[in-house]
Amino acid sequence: MAKLLVGMLHLPPLPGSPRGRSSLDAIEKLLLADARALAEAGFDAAIVENYGDVPFHKDRVEPSTVAAMTRLAATVRGAAGGMTLGINVLRNDAASALAVAFAVGAEFIRVNVHVGATATDQGVIEGRAAETLRLRAALGADVEIWSDVHVKHGTSLAHSSIEGEAEDAVLRGLADALIVSGRATGEPASLDEVRRVKALALEAPVYVGSGVTEGNVREVLACSDGVIVGTALKEEGRTANPVDRGRALRFVEKARG
Repeated sequence: MAKLLVGMLHLPPLPGSPRGRSSLDAIEKLLLADARALAEAGFDAAIVENYGDVPFHKDRVEPSTVAAMTRLAATVRGAAGGMTLGINVLRNDAASALAVAFAVGAEFIRVNVHVGATATDQGVIEGRAAETLRLRAALGADVEIWSDVHVKHGTSLAHSSIEGEAEDAVLRGLADALIVSGRATGEPASLDEVRRVKALALEAPVYVGSGVTEGNVREVLACSDGVIVGTALKEEGRTANPVDRGRALRFVEKARG
């Protein structure tokens, strides 16, 4: 089975966020360039994420954020070729992510805390799997839920082991896929943890969600079902910078081997 390559589309600060200075027209232009760079490099999928909206709400975002992300995601859907599309509304607004995905025809959402409870810089975030699954059913949305386990920038309060959170996410939270990441954006995940989650054989793909580079992608893919990469593809290796087409091309060439 082919390993999935997912690129990040990190949005700059949106209008209404503390550092939001750019118009939606200007953001859309940057986003389109990044999306086309990923598509032309050969990525299978992309995730639209409101990365620039710090500090994040721990759950519900403003309606203006939902509206802006819907417009921007729809633009990506129309211009990014055959790439699969995902939505992540930070820090943990699964309901809004699902609404945006449903509206634009995206295939999946990423949920940082789907089950249990996690201590973060936004406070304690509790999973809302019951609400998310019921909203998906009410909408009749064919949208997958990708759940982080022991998510970056947080410490699980409910699960001492990553295996316990993975099992709860799939067996009790009905997540469709799992994401293992490092401690922070751009930091490598523990491959031991990736292997341990894979060994559970939960019938949900396991993706690595941070710290993947051109130098380690082959090793990471050997023990996972795919990777989610952002920082390593950006100009000068800086997360907030635009996608570097050369880096994106080299990454895919290395990954595909």
